[in-house]
Amino acid sequence: MTTNVDIKDVQAVLAQYQGDKYVDGWAALWDKGGSLPWDKGLPNPALEDVLVQQRGTIGGPIAQDAQGQSYRRKALVPGCGRGVDVLLLASFGYDAYGLEYSAAAVEACRKEEAENLSRYPVRDETVGRGKVTFVQGDFFDDAWLQKIGVKLNEFDLVYDYTFFCALNPALRPKWALRHTQLLAPSPSGNLICLEFPRHKDPQAPGPPYSSSSEAYMEHLSHPGEEIPYNNGVVRYEPLRGASKDGLERVAYWQPERTHEGGKAENGVIHDRVSIWRRRD
Repeated sequence: MTTNVDIKDVQAVLAQYQGDKYVDGWAALWDKGGSLPWDKGLPNPALEDVLVQQRGTIGGPIAQDAQGQSYRRKALVPGCGRGVDVLLLASFGYDAYGLEYSAAAVEACRKEEAENLSRYPVRDETVGRGKVTFVQGDFFDDAWLQKIGVKLNEFDLVYDYTFFCALNPALRPKWALRHTQLLAPSPSGNLICLEFPRHKDPQAPGPPYSSSSEAYMEHLSHPGEEIPYNNGVVRYEPLRGASKDGLERVAYWQPERTHEGGKAENGVIHDRVSIWRRRD
C-alpha cells in the first residue's frame, strides 16, 4: 500500500543527489513506496483533448509507410510515473512506451495496467488498442531503446508533463537535446508539452520547478545550449532566433481542462499546451 509523500520530503531526498546522480534520487523515492504529491492517479484531461481535437496537427495513431503498409505510430512518455498517460495513448491506438528510471516505478506501471485497464477503454474499435510497453532506463542513455528495439528518431509522439518540471534545471539543456534525438522527422514527430507549473514562484525550491513558457521556448529552440536564468527566470531573447537543430513550436494554447494543480484558486487555468517538431 502506498502513502502520500509531502513535497518537502521529496525535495529533501533529491537535495542529496547532485548532478547526473539526480535520477538516483527519484529511484530512492520510488523505493520508499510513496505516491508523489502531483500523482493524480489519472491522465490529465488536457492530453485527452489534444488527442481528440488536434489530430490535424499531430496526426492519428495509424500511418502508412512508403510501401503503403499501415502501421501503428509510436508514442513515448518519459518519466511516466504510474503509466496512466501511456495507457491513455494506447487506448487511442498508439503503440505506447512508458519510461521510468526506477524498477519500483515500472512495477507500479504494470500493476496499474493489470488492475485498472478498464479505465482506459478503446476509443475507436476500427483502430483498436495499441501495444503497451513499460521500460526501465535513463532518459539520457540509449540502453533502454535497445531493450525495446526502437532506434533514435523513431518516436512519432512524445508527451512531457511533469518530467521537465521534475528535472533539476541544470539538466534542461540535455533534456531539450534528447528530444531532438528521439523525435521522428517532421511532420510525423510531435512533442506535446503540458507546461506546468507556470504560476509557481521561480525562486521557490523544486521539484516541481517553476516552468515558464519562455523556458520551454528557449531550451527547445536551443537544445544542448546553456540558457541564462536570472533569479530563476529565463532571459527570453526572441530576436536571437533558433539554432539550426532547435525544435519549432507549431501550436500553443490554453487548454480548456487540466488538473487542479494547474489552476489558480479562482479556477483560472495557468497551464499551457505546446507542440514542437524538428526543423528537418
